[in-house]
Amino acid sequence: MEITTERKIVRYQSGQFSNIDDMVAEEFPLTVYINDIEFVTLVCSPDHLEELIIGFLASEGAIRSYSDIKSFNLDDRGGFCHIKLHKSIPTDHFQYSKRILGSCCGKSRQFYFQNDVDTAKVSMSKTTLTPEQVSRLMIEMQTTSTIFKETGGIHNASLGDPDGTVVHRGDIGRHNALDKLYGYCVQNNISVRDKVLVFSGRISSEVLTKAAKIGVGIVLSKSAPTDLAIGLAHDLNITAVGFVRGESFNVYTHPWRITED
Repeated sequence: MEITTERKIVRYQSGQFSNIDDMVAEEFPLTVYINDIEFVTLVCSPDHLEELIIGFLASEGAIRSYSDIKSFNLDDRGGFCHIKLHKSIPTDHFQYSKRILGSCCGKSRQFYFQNDVDTAKVSMSKTTLTPEQVSRLMIEMQTTSTIFKETGGIHNASLGDPDGTVVHRGDIGRHNALDKLYGYCVQNNISVRDKVLVFSGRISSEVLTKAAKIGVGIVLSKSAPTDLAIGLAHDLNITAVGFVRGESFNVYTHPWRITED
């Protein structure tokens, strides 16, 4: 499916109106059923949908590996996916968005949702980066963001390591972009513990929580983190790096992973 579409618009520039064709990002609802029960509807960019679904299910703890899936039937035109698992899912798993303010031993007391407590991981990653590697990973992510350059309407993210980018994905939803990365790794049995997450938007608490669910130890962003995200990163042993622009950046938590050249 196409993830962009052309629309006729009126542009005002330098005192003049003009009629032009403009590229905009597609927005696509995708409803996922697990064992014949409606689980979630994801509003997303309609590409890499299998990766998106698998990454979402893995990050929410519904599956642990690709082998947990018995059958996978995706209707990418109608916007439905029917999945059979080799196991049943407890009823309370369908309440993953229930809000809480709680605590969990060894984790943060700043989670909003019950399932975040259950699935976010304290990072054990030993991966480190030099400043040059930080800058290079951000440049690689930005230079591969062709759909963003066309539309300005999607979030971009990549997973990499000190040697460079492993996979890049984009989506109108910031969580979706991260789930596509995770789904790619789950499908291809790629370890994420030694990986680095590179993101185009700000590091919100939701993005940081998703990074913890994936299991990475370093998050790089060209934008700012929020206060809650910094608190979560501190508690979950994740190195949060913001404002990665050119040869400068800010390290907000666990700076030991960013080393001298």
